[in-house]
Amino acid sequence: MDRRYDLVTVGHALVDIRIVVDRFPAPDEEAVVLSQTWGAGGSAVNTAIDGSRLGLRTAVIAKIGFDSFGRIIVDELLREGVDISGLRVSSTGRTGFTIVVIDRDGNIVMYGFKGVAEELEPNEVDNEIISTARYVHIASLRLDTSLKVAEIARKASAKISWDPGRVLAKKGLKELEKMIKSVDIVLVNKVEASAITGLDIDKYRESAKILKDLGPELVVVKLGSRGVYAFGDGVDEEVPAVKVDRVVDTTGAGDAFAAGLIAGILRGYSLRKALLYANAVAALKITKLGSHEAPTHKEVVEYIWEAI
Repeated sequence: MDRRYDLVTVGHALVDIRIVVDRFPAPDEEAVVLSQTWGAGGSAVNTAIDGSRLGLRTAVIAKIGFDSFGRIIVDELLREGVDISGLRVSSTGRTGFTIVVIDRDGNIVMYGFKGVAEELEPNEVDNEIISTARYVHIASLRLDTSLKVAEIARKASAKISWDPGRVLAKKGLKELEKMIKSVDIVLVNKVEASAITGLDIDKYRESAKILKDLGPELVVVKLGSRGVYAFGDGVDEEVPAVKVDRVVDTTGAGDAFAAGLIAGILRGYSLRKALLYANAVAALKITKLGSHEAPTHKEVVEYIWEAI
């Protein structure tokens, strides 16, 4: 089968309104705004753009509104070389957005309006795009549509990764079991792993084992500044984060990691090397303002070489 795309991402397309402040204010206090920008965001958009910057042929399947925010997303995806033929446009609903407030240390507070992003229904998913992908990444998307995408991808023998996100993880193991059984890689952070399994947040190793027992080849628990814990076929270890001099914006770090891991696997790297590569992608991303400011493949390789 002709694989037109290296990576197809399915999930949310949003606009990020980014505000950098000197500090987070208490109620009835005022913080000084140091800078303000906006641009395309949402996990599906971020991972598709990050993958494109890493040299992959990418496409995105998501839903936007017929409005100015939708236009921002379309323009940015086209500028980054991402195929947008899988985008669906609502004539009545509004494009979702996230207000991201960032302090001087790179800590973030987010206010989200999903708009039509969660209204991507199973029958709106482009079968042909998914069927011609080498890899399909499903992120933070309603469960019925996620299951439909996984079903199409499995029939086409594409590899599937899944990042449930904070909201979906709260549904718990029983409701998410079918989805977990349908994918090759599960990507969660400690909070999400705890929400799914019901175990304590610090028992992420045990949570990973529970998820792995349902069938995925690999479970990765993202540990923030510590790196990741990976449990799967031939791997059971923490891979440390790649250190950076300055943290500017941690928004989208998980999406950058996902794109890096997929790019590493598609390049034929060993699993441990792919995880190290993904950590470097995420580390370089957080040195820049913006949810998808991932580096190029060349920049990642050079950075790892200098760090060794």
